[in-house]
Amino acid sequence: MIEPIIVGRPCAILVCAGSDGNNAVRQIQRILTGWRLREICEPVVVCTHAQTPAEISAHKCIAEFDLQRCRDVGASLATGLAMGVF
Repeated sequence: MIEPIIVGRPCAILVCAGSDGNNAVRQIQRILTGWRLREICEPVVVCTHAQTPAEISAHKCIAEFDLQRCRDVGASLATGLAMGVF
């Protein structure tokens, strides 16, 4: 049984992936549906293009543009919660 306290709560999806990240987004959306959470915006996917084992395990530097996109989503979620919009 889903606890009523989380039903309808707002959420956002931020994915950092080595390829397109679409499968990760779909799986997260399935979980959100089961938990009855509500997405407040389109998912943000940051692609690192890491495909080889060495690239996957290497330290990643995320571009400022992508970091800002994620910050903006977090700020929107926080503002909406603070204002009682969600």
